Amino acid sequence: MGSNRRFILNAVLLSAVAVAVRAVSVSFNAYVALKVGAECMGLFTLVTSVYSFCVIIACAGVNLAVTRRCAEAASRAERDGVSARGELVTVVRAALLYSAFFGILAGAAVFLLSDIIGRELLGDARCVPSLRAFALSLPAISCASALNGYFTGVGKVCKNAVCTVLEESVKILFISAGLVLIAPRGIEYACLAIVGGGAAAQGVSLLNAAVLYLFDKKGKRHGGEPGRTKLFREIKATASCALPVAAGSAARFGLITAEHVAIPPALVKYGLSRSAALSVYGVMNGMVMPVVTFPSAVLYSFASLLIPEIAGCRASGNRRRIARIEKAVFRSSLLFSVCASGIFIAFADEIGEALYREPEASRQLRLIALLVPVMYLDSAVDAMLKGLGEEVFCMKVNVVDSLLCLGLVFILVPSLGIDGYIALTIISEVVNASLSLWRLMKIAPVKRDLFHHLFLPVLSISSAYLVARAAGLILPDISLSFKVAVTVVSYGGFCTAFGAVERGDVRLARRVFSRAQSR
Repeated sequence: MGSNRRFILNAVLLSAVAVAVRAVSVSFNAYVALKVGAECMGLFTLVTSVYSFCVIIACAGVNLAVTRRCAEAASRAERDGVSARGELVTVVRAALLYSAFFGILAGAAVFLLSDIIGRELLGDARCVPSLRAFALSLPAISCASALNGYFTGVGKVCKNAVCTVLEESVKILFISAGLVLIAPRGIEYACLAIVGGGAAAQGVSLLNAAVLYLFDKKGKRHGGEPGRTKLFREIKATASCALPVAAGSAARFGLITAEHVAIPPALVKYGLSRSAALSVYGVMNGMVMPVVTFPSAVLYSFASLLIPEIAGCRASGNRRRIARIEKAVFRSSLLFSVCASGIFIAFADEIGEALYREPEASRQLRLIALLVPVMYLDSAVDAMLKGLGEEVFCMKVNVVDSLLCLGLVFILVPSLGIDGYIALTIISEVVNASLSLWRLMKIAPVKRDLFHHLFLPVLSISSAYLVARAAGLILPDISLSFKVAVTVVSYGGFCTAFGAVERGDVRLARRVFSRAQSR
């Protein structure tokens, strides 16, 4: 029960911080979108597609490798009744050397090739300054990823939370300053202000993570300094764990980058001008997707903890606990995602108007909302597979998924426009989630009751929406946030009444939070 309580408390802490940070981020993103316009958001999304690919190269799978190696070391030490400090220090030092090498290599390559990438690959010279700005941040991102993997692996998620809050705060500060000082010069400089602010925040985040790690290590004996042989052996072990993940991620994000680069020209073939194509593309990826992924901050926090938790269970041979976790994750993911999907569908018009004053954003939000349960469940299943050592399978699925998307861009978008892009997104997510779920059921089979896991939550959110609608008729001037709150509270009540939430879940939550309050 102690491990359950620790896991849930860590997840609750990460989730609370992630939701707060994501709420601020989405609100700030809405402010930025209104200030710079849809075309600039489209340009920023183009730069971000290259940025995401380069971050994958720079980090080279180090976060997952460090998380797993630290979790396994801690699990073995706990089982054997010895200290894991010496092994953990070696893991972190090896990871920092590994990540610094790839981070500097990726940063130098992007900086030197920024002109070619901007003009030839992206087809827009206005991207070049932004590419150079984020190239400078790649070494910091890579090293910070290694340190954050350590904090997750050893269960000190509060330090990850501190890094996240500080990074978001600094990013908002720098972007706000950039929008005032340089954005009035044009779209190119507005995009640079957004990218440059994020790059500066990454540097501050690395410094913060380094200080937290040094304080964590200070004063604790760890068996002396690791020798070169041991360090090189650990670098090799880190690389063997990280490189397959990095290779798969690089292949996938390379294809995703190609997909995003191909979308504006495909929209031009559909009949839009270059400016209109960037605007429509910016609405989808710069406005709608941040809103759709906002609630997923809760599940992503749980997912980040699933990897070390399951890796530790796997190292100790605790298959029964893996099965319990799998069942709980499946049920809670659907409970949460059905609620989020229902809210987006029901209040899409009001959300779009409140955030962006853009009718197209509301329409796209309602369509993508149908996909939310699939997206959220897929993220949780992928985390479990990685904890079970199935990184190579995840890599293969992601590569196939990205190839499918890239092919559909050239088929659907020129004939259907942005609706073709939405259609290929739906097809991609369904295929990816189906393959991942099939693999998880094959290697860790657990009974699932779709009536309780899916139908009852759908019935509950439908009933909750009717309650919110009735409240709106009785009090016509109530705000959107009040309607959403009524829906969420009603959803919880209906889930409990219909039996979608099991009594054991309620008892566990009470024990966890009562223990947390007594500390």
